[in-house]
Amino acid sequence: MTDIPIQEGKAPFKISSIDQPCFTYYKIIGDLNSGTPPVIVAHGGPGAGHEYLLTFADLWKEYGLPVVFYDQIGCASSTHLPQTAGDRSFWQEELFQDELDNLVDHLDLRRDPGFHLLGQSWGGMLSAAFAARQPQGLRRLVLASALASKELARRGTGLLRDQMPPDMQKALDEAEKKGEYDSPAYNNALDFYYRKHVCRVDPFPPAGLLPALKNLTEDTTVYRTMNGPSPLTADGSLNKWTVIPRLPKITVPTLVYNGEYDTSHDIAQVPFFELIPRVRWITFPGGGHMCHLEGEGRRERILKVVGEFLTQKETANVQ
Repeated sequence: MTDIPIQEGKAPFKISSIDQPCFTYYKIIGDLNSGTPPVIVAHGGPGAGHEYLLTFADLWKEYGLPVVFYDQIGCASSTHLPQTAGDRSFWQEELFQDELDNLVDHLDLRRDPGFHLLGQSWGGMLSAAFAARQPQGLRRLVLASALASKELARRGTGLLRDQMPPDMQKALDEAEKKGEYDSPAYNNALDFYYRKHVCRVDPFPPAGLLPALKNLTEDTTVYRTMNGPSPLTADGSLNKWTVIPRLPKITVPTLVYNGEYDTSHDIAQVPFFELIPRVRWITFPGGGHMCHLEGEGRRERILKVVGEFLTQKETANVQ
């Protein structure tokens, strides 16, 4: 595998309420005709783009698993829709379900050998909901630092905020009270939160995270509408989102993982572990939300755990 096959393309994506041609950009690492189920990777944000997850491109080199990265609608190299900023009825889970369905069909992945799905953060939320529909062709599921509901996410964030220095907690409270998120004190508190819980590397941010930060900064349409003004202030269209009632419908073998210091707190993982019938949960010691970008062996261990899980031989029939 000295020459790694790379294919880029655009899948046309028709959105009934949008009067313009739209498309989903994708990048394939490896050979879709290799006879091995490819891994579709769903990124977080929403709006972060796929580049910060390129760690998982090594699944092809090390495990022979083709990898399909894509940029979700509204960000990075896919169609941007700035005219929909603030439209909460438009930016809902269903749009991204339709887009993922469309991509699977465009690449003809429902036929044997099927496909795996790995979702990180918001991408994990989307992937859990997608898997609960029992889509044809889905073989295995990886939920990486995902969240079972926004309510549990807020509770987890509250627990992490309570651990911050009092002056930083005060800065966060004041910013939220005033609706002003650009003060030096607030940015200092946010930087502390990022370094301790988002990506635990020094210097921060690592090169692998820069494209995501760029995408989220250059076009705020999706993130601001769906999440809110800040990772610590979530009041967007996903505010009441939950996948918990749907989790028992996930029939494929599922790997759940998060980091010890993850913004995706343990309390937001528990429903995955309790309600998905065939599930394994791993918490990586010392890890943050982006532990696939971190050192101290975490990047390598995550690749190993994910690669071995996705290449396990089946012991029972799965869909």
